[in-house]
This record gives sequence, C-alpha cells and structure tokens, in this order.
Amino acid sequence: MWIRNRYTGPGGGMYTGPGGGMYTGPGGGAYTGPGGGMYTGPGGGMYTGPGGGLYTGPGGGLYTGPGGGLYTGPGGGLYTGPGGGLYTGPGGGMYTGPGGGAYISNIPPWPIFVKELEKRGMKFQADMIKNYL
Repeated sequence: MWIRNRYTGPGGGMYTGPGGGMYTGPGGGAYTGPGGGMYTGPGGGMYTGPGGGLYTGPGGGLYTGPGGGLYTGPGGGLYTGPGGGLYTGPGGGMYTGPGGGAYISNIPPWPIFVKELEKRGMKFQADMIKNYL
C-alpha cells in the first residue's frame, strides 16, 4: 500500500523522494522491486493476483465491490466522498495539500492505473479518474 494522493511535497502521493508515492527506490510507490507500486509480483501494484493493484477479486485494485479500487461506494477507489479515491479533501486520493491523512491504496500510480484501465476496456472508470488528474 502506498500514498496515492496528489500532494507533491514530502510524503505525498506525487512526491518523488523517499517515502513518496512516485519514489522509484525501495518502498516507493513507483518502485519496480518487491513491495513496490510498480512491482508485478505478489503484493505489488501491478500484480494481477490476490491483493494486487490489478487484481479483480476482493481487495484488488480492479475490484468493483466494497473496498475495491473501482468501488464507487464509501471507502472505494472511485468514491467521491470523504476517504475515497476521488475525494479532493484531506484524506482523499485527489487531495493536493499537505497532511490531512494520506490516502493509501494498492493501485499503481494514478497515471499508470488509468492506462491499465483503458487497456482493459474500462473507459468509464478511466474517464472518471482523468476528470480529477
């Protein structure tokens, strides 16, 4: 799980330094090694198996049910209310300010996630996210 908000400062989802959602080093949201947001193995953001960012089952980034990355209800990745992936306030996935409780998700970085959705024919979901990027 990595920070997936839109804050560009330290600790933010778009931050490229250590601890950031776009950091390419170990533990970073854009890291391609084990545990990273761009990792294709177990637990990675690009993993298609259980728990992965591109998994379609429960808990996965492509899951449309409760808690999933494509769920539009409370707590979901496409939820626009507090705590949701498309929420622009503190704690939301589209929040651009510091603090406020970071939005954490197992999906790959937003721009990559959108491309993956488009490749899978999920244009509606991709467009929803693009409206906030």
